[in-house]
Amino acid sequence: MIVFISCVKSKLNQQTTAENLYKSDLFRKQLKYAKQITTKDDHIYILSAKYGVLELDDIVSPYELTLNNMNKLKLKQWAYKCVKQLQEKEIDFKDKAIFLTGKPYSQYLSQLFPNKEFPLNDLSFGMRLKQLKEWLNE
Repeated sequence: MIVFISCVKSKLNQQTTAENLYKSDLFRKQLKYAKQITTKDDHIYILSAKYGVLELDDIVSPYELTLNNMNKLKLKQWAYKCVKQLQEKEIDFKDKAIFLTGKPYSQYLSQLFPNKEFPLNDLSFGMRLKQLKEWLNE
């Protein structure tokens, strides 16, 4: 199984691991939930507007970029970059993919995964947070 979580605007002001760079409550809960539903054989990746596909221990610097206001061409280029990165990681696209992301982060990339879920896709920010809290029993 592969779980994708998206980057967020709130970041630390220094270089650190991808897991620690993003500091919003939503990101923290998405990451906690992803860790709760995966095993050691599964993968958790952060989808970054700047870097593409990040592993939790990748060292990254803070940045200001979002997919939310990108046009269709830029979104497709970003998704293509992510596909290349996943191929380099030798990901099996037949694995189940769970997208704990907003639509811009999943709309093109998810097309490569026949077995996929979007448990938070149609929810507002506040409802995503509420749903994650329920799943995490918080």
